[in-house]
Amino acid sequence: MIGREQEVKELNRLYSRDRAELVAIYGRRRVGKTFLVDETFANKITFRHAGLSPADEDSRGLLKLQLNHFYNSLELQGMEKSDKPSNWLDAFLLLQKFLQNKDDGSRQVVFLDELPWLDTPKSGFIRAFEAFWNTWGCHRKNLMVIVCGSANSWMQDKLLNNHGGLYNRVTYEIKLSPFNLKECEDFYRSNQVKLSRYDIAQSYMIFGGIPYYMGYVSPEMSLAQNVDKLFFKRNGILRDEYNRLFASVFVNPEAVKSIVQLLYTRNAGFTRREIVDKLKITDGGRLSSNLNALISSDFIIKYVPFGYGKREEHYKLIDPFCLFYLHFIWNQKKINEKFWQQNVTSAPVSAWRGFAFENVCFNHIEQIKRSLGISGVITETSAWSKKEDDTDGTQIDLLISRNDNVVNMCEIKYYGGEFKVNKDYYIKLLKRQSILAETVSPKMAVHSTLITTFGLTQNEHSGAFMNVIVLDDLFKDK
Repeated sequence: MIGREQEVKELNRLYSRDRAELVAIYGRRRVGKTFLVDETFANKITFRHAGLSPADEDSRGLLKLQLNHFYNSLELQGMEKSDKPSNWLDAFLLLQKFLQNKDDGSRQVVFLDELPWLDTPKSGFIRAFEAFWNTWGCHRKNLMVIVCGSANSWMQDKLLNNHGGLYNRVTYEIKLSPFNLKECEDFYRSNQVKLSRYDIAQSYMIFGGIPYYMGYVSPEMSLAQNVDKLFFKRNGILRDEYNRLFASVFVNPEAVKSIVQLLYTRNAGFTRREIVDKLKITDGGRLSSNLNALISSDFIIKYVPFGYGKREEHYKLIDPFCLFYLHFIWNQKKINEKFWQQNVTSAPVSAWRGFAFENVCFNHIEQIKRSLGISGVITETSAWSKKEDDTDGTQIDLLISRNDNVVNMCEIKYYGGEFKVNKDYYIKLLKRQSILAETVSPKMAVHSTLITTFGLTQNEHSGAFMNVIVLDDLFKDK
């Protein structure tokens, strides 16, 4: 298994303990939660079940379907036939009896996948699960229950932060993140896919380090050919993934997508007030719920732009897959099936790479800090602009504000060769540094930092940068 070493280590540690365990694993759809459990506990799972997706079903009949499916899983895995459950209390009673009949004193692993899908409206699922765990499960020293879910907000609200019967009952939680660049490289290598680090970085801009998507990359094709095959061909496997992604995870997928599609239109993101005004929606609990769901699923982040107060919190879209889809596929009435191969060197694609590489850097802050030699320093990161949608030279791609009284003013450049500083850019860079120096505390020093692909050409203007970080630095392990 590529990556996940720490997660596997922790799961095996929990498995070996002589106590009941309730383990929650959550993370973005397709990130590899099920694969992690399957690989770690191969041939050790006593009972497993996955909820049915509610995306294409009428919720009125979904409870019965879920209960029947749960019963079928029990029967297929060795339970003797009995009356089918009419509610979740009866369903968990059948599971208890099933586990008791199989109990020989050894560790029993129960794996409930896509747990949020089981919690259909007015089903009483949470209350029944509480009863199962609190009355029976937590007293079985040899029982290990693993629950997974892609609806991260549900996992946090109903399970991890539950204030009722499940309060503080989860014994361990794992949030599974997408692969970083180094893990992407290892994944491709294990699949005999030969890509340069330059192309692996581009694939990250498209697939976002999601193993499921990367698994479709064919070794015999170039990256451009693979992108066309997966996204731009009429029946491309990932062409409709954007809509499936939201339909399967969020309660109000259209409302959530409208937020994502608005945030896409401005790289720095929007304040909550701006979101309300531009979408013409109510500023209330539903908006809070949708924003929190997007944050917990790693689609967006909430941050305060440098030099602004808490009231100016911005919401910014950071999911590479969504950014790619919205940029090149969304609202396109007709798509050329060889679009990527024919436009790979075009100006629009090159411009997209520039913005997308900024996002790669935001997702690899720890690697950047290591390259700067400040891994142990407490920092805050943000983008910054003197004014909205600035084009006059005062927009800064990335700021790393450090508690050792230094601010790294980072310029991010995705180039096919070494980056060269000419006189005009040198003057613009000095202007940015001067404006920033006037904004920060007098005790803070401003260090101009270049993050680029292949380094900096040495000339009379290259001294404008105190630090240079290259693509290879972003491939280093944390």
